[in-house]
Amino acid sequence: MNLIGAVVQLCALVVALRPRVPPAYSAVGGGAVSLAITAYHPLTGTRGDTTFWLLIEVPALLALTMLAARRAPLAALVPGLAVSTILLRMVWPGPPSLILAGCAGWSLGAVGVAAAGLYLRSLDGNRRRAVAQAVRDQRLALARDLHDFVAHDVSGMLVQAQAARLAPELPPRIEDALRRIEEGGQRALTSLDRTVHMLNEPARGPAPGIDGLRELADGFSSTVRVNLAVEAEQISREASATVYRVVTEALTNVRRHAPRATTVDIAVTRDGDMIHVRVHDDGGSGSQAEVGDRGVGDSAQGDRGDRPGGDRSSGGRSGGGRSGGGRFAGLGRKGGFGLAGLAEVLGTVGGSLSAGPHGAGWRVTATIPV
Repeated sequence: MNLIGAVVQLCALVVALRPRVPPAYSAVGGGAVSLAITAYHPLTGTRGDTTFWLLIEVPALLALTMLAARRAPLAALVPGLAVSTILLRMVWPGPPSLILAGCAGWSLGAVGVAAAGLYLRSLDGNRRRAVAQAVRDQRLALARDLHDFVAHDVSGMLVQAQAARLAPELPPRIEDALRRIEEGGQRALTSLDRTVHMLNEPARGPAPGIDGLRELADGFSSTVRVNLAVEAEQISREASATVYRVVTEALTNVRRHAPRATTVDIAVTRDGDMIHVRVHDDGGSGSQAEVGDRGVGDSAQGDRGDRPGGDRSSGGRSGGGRSGGGRFAGLGRKGGFGLAGLAEVLGTVGGSLSAGPHGAGWRVTATIPV
């Protein structure tokens, strides 16, 4: 029986050392087998007459106890108990004082290796927290730099627009355009401040949601008619914020790559446990290169004129071509920004997002779990 116990513990230890196998399984399994073998001797009235295999089984059980204490502390109780009682195989039946003293002595070894495992566990936790804090500090630094640099440029544009509005006898359309530029600059600065504040102090007010879509649509453009239809009620705050973000990114696409668009249709509907968002414009479907620019997520791409094949002189997706895929072909390149980043996020929670040519324009569709 001792031979069986030694072989089982060695096998359990080998399995526990594999990186993809949780050590708790091996520790509980090996410890349970050892306890069963230990219980066999008192129950049958037999006594183990060899200690050679115990010299193999006990170190393996101690190693399993330390591994389990490091990864899953509760699982370490089983192999630790097996080590504490393993001497029963040799002294049963015997004087109670000898049995208690033997079990207490062997339990010291189990307690020692368990303490070592818990210490290593604390070191692992400290390391993870240190790495997470370093990453957060770096992101905060980058966010502050972005705020400072972008705020400087936006402030410059805002000042120019305000100065231009002081010119006498401006045509109404030009004055209205300058007013919208000024309002857009103010909103951009407010968004930058809110984003940096959110990174520094996570506890903040709720993000904009479906209730803010009307204001977003009304302030989009004076030359583009935005039709908004919302038929979604009783959804979570997270889902509402995601809808707002999808619509915002889609409208940003229209502003950057479809300057000839005259109409944008936004529809938000609910079907069971899913919310469907559709944003369709009539600005032309674009060429192959333009399809790639819009499909991967514009927030990560920068000025499309910097990309090979980008036709800035055409003023957007001219030509009405239908080439290119409707799905995001390059999600892996710039994940985390724009529509591509939203597609990745929605995919992880059971939703989806796609974009591509549709009719005389471009359509973005998203499915968001309630």
